[in-house]
Amino acid sequence: MFSVAVIEDAEAAEVSLDPVRARLLAELAEPASATMLAARVDLPRQKVNYHLRALEKHGLVELVEERRKGNVTERMMRATAASYVISPTALSAVQPDPAESPDRLSARWLLAVAGRLVRDVGLLITGSTKARKRVATFAIDGEVRFSSAADRAAFAEELTVAITNLVSKYHDEDAEQGRDHRIVVAVHPSVKTEPEEC
Repeated sequence: MFSVAVIEDAEAAEVSLDPVRARLLAELAEPASATMLAARVDLPRQKVNYHLRALEKHGLVELVEERRKGNVTERMMRATAASYVISPTALSAVQPDPAESPDRLSARWLLAVAGRLVRDVGLLITGSTKARKRVATFAIDGEVRFSSAADRAAFAEELTVAITNLVSKYHDEDAEQGRDHRIVVAVHPSVKTEPEEC
């Protein structure tokens, strides 16, 4: 089971977004049978089986083992990942394109860049999985508290200069065996995920 998987197919995205199927995916972090799941989600076993077949068809769940119980074979299923991200390629006709309106200060442009990041990394993961190779990536995630908008602007300017200098130092346009890498640096207000205490 992967920690995160990217859904690139529109039909798989549609299947995963169904509330019952999303709940089954969450329940299948650990292997379970349709009978076990039916008791947990309070649905008939036949209905659970129907949803499991749809999830399995799109590679969102997988067979872990089959257990024989009398005349019945119990299929133990598990989600293929602990969590999923839907790639913009699932909505290929309307996926965001950062080249359309590049604006470093626009939240919507940042969202388009983030969408491209999900799409690109998803494609890299898919390709590397097929090739049985690892993807060379690097990420930094952190928080900074600014005391003023002026400090935030100064930080952005210094960060731009630092990144520009690093790119100038290491970029080699003439490297025949080189490989291009995309750099994404984003600064946005933190979002509180837990409700604030009154």
